[in-house]
Amino acid sequence: MKKFSVVIAGGGSTFTPGIVMMMLDNLERFPLKTLKLYDNDGDRQGILGEALEILLKEQAPDIEFLYTTDPETAFSDVDFCMAHIRVGKYAMREKDEKVPLRHGVFGQETCGPGGIAYGMRSITGMLEIIDYMEKYSPDCWMLNYSNPAAIVAEACRVLRPDSKVLNICDMPVGTLRRMSQIVGKKPEELEVRYFGLNHFGWWTSVKDREGHEYIEQIRDYVSEHGYLTQIEVDTQHTDPSWQETHKKAKDILAVTPEYLPNTYLKYYLYPDYVFEHMKDHPEFTRANEVMAGREKHVFDHARQIIENGSAKGIAFDIDAHATFIVDLARAIAFNTHERMVMIVENNGAIANFPDDAMVEVPCIVGTDGPEALAQGQIPAFQQALMFQQVTVEKLVVEAYVENSYQKMWQALTLSKTVPSAQVAKELLDDLISENGEAWPELH
Repeated sequence: MKKFSVVIAGGGSTFTPGIVMMMLDNLERFPLKTLKLYDNDGDRQGILGEALEILLKEQAPDIEFLYTTDPETAFSDVDFCMAHIRVGKYAMREKDEKVPLRHGVFGQETCGPGGIAYGMRSITGMLEIIDYMEKYSPDCWMLNYSNPAAIVAEACRVLRPDSKVLNICDMPVGTLRRMSQIVGKKPEELEVRYFGLNHFGWWTSVKDREGHEYIEQIRDYVSEHGYLTQIEVDTQHTDPSWQETHKKAKDILAVTPEYLPNTYLKYYLYPDYVFEHMKDHPEFTRANEVMAGREKHVFDHARQIIENGSAKGIAFDIDAHATFIVDLARAIAFNTHERMVMIVENNGAIANFPDDAMVEVPCIVGTDGPEALAQGQIPAFQQALMFQQVTVEKLVVEAYVENSYQKMWQALTLSKTVPSAQVAKELLDDLISENGEAWPELH
């Protein structure tokens, strides 16, 4: 079997060690020749890179490993770029979450004003690494799971329409894992039908390979408990904020009981509830939870490995759910026709929705990329919500391209999470001030 060369863009991410461990756990399915880390923050990446270098020498010495801030070194002679960049790192995520609170609006990483702010920063970073990839390895595929995925995917559609970029999110994967726990199956034993936008969609079917439908059983469970399972609490060590999010799914389901909802819909259907929960602890948002939790844990582990000169007994956790990344790479490399929920241009997949919308639907993935499966007509309620949200995402990208203050104001005004045009304008001015040069200049 061919061995592949991979670069992880965002090498300093707290997710990088888990992704590396996942790939090591899947070497029989996806052999590696070379593994590189790339980040523009050499100091941050250096800690993880040094620790992973020690670990790989012990566990997979045949793999050529390096970490670098030099684009030519990173992107030359690679087959796949796995991208999970965070422009502005957690310091800016903290602002994305806290600035909206000043204006009576919740702050969140991918939804509402925080997601819009993050999206404006991410576009530049994504275009940069796409251009590096195409310059140094023109046959390379990018597997992009950088947030906010919806805005990033729309920017790629508009600004790099011919680039080999595959946009995917782990949220459907994580929710399917919880669904499988509810019905006593393994995730790979289930196939779903799903329609929506990224972090904004609904499952219409969950069947096993024999065609047995589980959606009623899952709906009954979610209507009482949300998606939270005791297995998830015990084995995944789910953070309190995520436990609350999974529980809230029962209230989202009550609005549209015919379909199973994506948990992120709470931000659009219950924004007042989210704000009320956040305003009591404005100094400690999800970003602070992550910095005090996962970030500290990962970097403490890395420093311990470096200090010991060995990863034995303190190796990083395997990010097992991220096997979807290997599944996607294998689908491209070996034409496996893997069925995966992906973010693609609609082009009729949802019959009564714009063709140029970046939607999230099941796809069959092979050597030529994803082919969306038709989901038919969708109900008016979901269609209207989705059209409003996809228009917000399009306006954000247009504001970026045109340096348009007006379109960014319109995007924030149109967002279901913002109560008025006046609040949107005050928010926008505050976000411009806080983001500085990380945003294009708007006028």
